[in-house]
Amino acid sequence: MRLLTRYLAKEIYSSVAIVFAGLLALFSFMDVIQELHDVGQGGYHLSDALIYVALIMPTHIYELFPLAALIGSIFAIMQMANNSELMVYRSSGASLYQMIFAMLKIGFPLVLLCLLFGEVIAPPSDHLAQELSLKAKNAQVTLKEFRSGVWAKDEHNFVNVRNVLPDTSLLNISIYEFDDSYHLRAITFAKRAIYDHSDQWLLEEVKQTRFGGQGTSTNNQPSLLWHSTLSPSILNVLLLLPEKMSSWDLYQYTKHLTENHQKTGRYEIAMWNKLIYPLAVLIMMLLALPFSAYNRREGGVSGKIFIGIVLGLSFHFGGRLFSNLGALNEWQPMLSATAISWLYLVIALLMMWRTERR
Repeated sequence: MRLLTRYLAKEIYSSVAIVFAGLLALFSFMDVIQELHDVGQGGYHLSDALIYVALIMPTHIYELFPLAALIGSIFAIMQMANNSELMVYRSSGASLYQMIFAMLKIGFPLVLLCLLFGEVIAPPSDHLAQELSLKAKNAQVTLKEFRSGVWAKDEHNFVNVRNVLPDTSLLNISIYEFDDSYHLRAITFAKRAIYDHSDQWLLEEVKQTRFGGQGTSTNNQPSLLWHSTLSPSILNVLLLLPEKMSSWDLYQYTKHLTENHQKTGRYEIAMWNKLIYPLAVLIMMLLALPFSAYNRREGGVSGKIFIGIVLGLSFHFGGRLFSNLGALNEWQPMLSATAISWLYLVIALLMMWRTERR
């Protein structure tokens, strides 16, 4: 059985690598075509577009892992079945359970590799790509949570940020301070804010209006230190889609929202998705195992590969559908994130049971 596992691993790894090469070439070509529309804007040149495409490639690798594992495994297994190699192994005593264990053992390194890309490589690489694009285009990001910018709750304060520059400095900040009874106590407006890495921001060109029992007072200051739990890392979550953040960043931001009594559903679902998604590689490889019962009369290899592509794409888009429905209907986050995985695991087990009965 060790010989079968080593040989099967060699075939699957080489097939997955070939599938990855094809998929990444396709996605990179599409990304380059899309970026060509922005070439010439500010200082954004073709070289910048190519670097941008290279930097977002780890995100594509992470997203394509289950699909590549499924297609690569199907191709490798069907090639072995076509050459009657699997029939020889099964005839020599290899049971279905041994085949399942072999597939799980082969898939474990792929799970670790997927986890590495999703947690360590892709998030900073994607953030660097966005920063490079913004700097090259001489642009600033307008946060679009609302038309008036992003609103954040910071203890008893409500903060409105209109613009964020690529260096994470803020423009046009309004801070609304409330007392314990939620009565408006002061409004602070600043043209610019710079984070000084000690849990405080340096506000510039400050205009502060205070409300008291004896009326209002206005005070203009060139600069003012502002202590806040908001940090550039938290604001970066608002700049990027939750699905592109690491699970640790999502956990920190979810904790921040919980402490401020705000809804966390969308970010909790994204966090559980990041934790569960690498395990989808194992499910996809188990889903490929029933294709070992290859019969020429049921269609060629290309037809089976097409079925694998359909299954992989339906898994990908089905996962997004469940996540969005869970966020809209406030379902339990872990259930929303894992529902599609459980469904496809049941499908894989049913297909293996049907194949074994035949």
